[in-house]
Amino acid sequence: MLEKELSFADLPISLSEIYETMGYADAVPDEAVEKEVRGVLGRVEAVTSPRFCFFISGGDLDETKDLLTVGKTSFSIGKIITRQLRGSESFAFFAATAGTGFEKFQHTLQQEGDMVKVYIADAIGSIIAEKTADCMEIALDEYIHDRGWRHTNRFSPGYCGWHVSEQKKLFPLFPSAEPCGIRLTDSSLMRPIK
Repeated sequence: MLEKELSFADLPISLSEIYETMGYADAVPDEAVEKEVRGVLGRVEAVTSPRFCFFISGGDLDETKDLLTVGKTSFSIGKIITRQLRGSESFAFFAATAGTGFEKFQHTLQQEGDMVKVYIADAIGSIIAEKTADCMEIALDEYIHDRGWRHTNRFSPGYCGWHVSEQKKLFPLFPSAEPCGIRLTDSSLMRPIK
């Protein structure tokens, strides 16, 4: 398994990305909101330690049943993902997180009761999680390049017909019980949530 901790600087996050995630589309918020965003972003940078990990495994894809089987574990991945994985012989499994420091920061903001800052932090956290997964994908590209392999888009339980409850089957495949420090709740929610 390849695991890597990133710095906040490894994730080039622009203010326009944050505004778009907050719902501003191409518009720029007023000066007061911009100031709040910059303030939250500075605090996030100080506490965030994004991490990702991945491993590659063989597996069998049953296109008639939309099942991916790895060892003794079968995933019902749905038609969309099955189509994307058609012809695959190996499968990369990954985890990515903004880290526990970010989640603690979110809890601090909630306790402070400033819901605007909570909303801003949530938007930033979503971007951090995506950018961390982007970094994982770059590392995966480097890892498989010499083998002449290519990869598909990345998929996660909860998307494209792959039920989120299947995370409970996915996590035991990792060599570590809590990959990147991520644990699952009984309801299949990941902690940290971002």
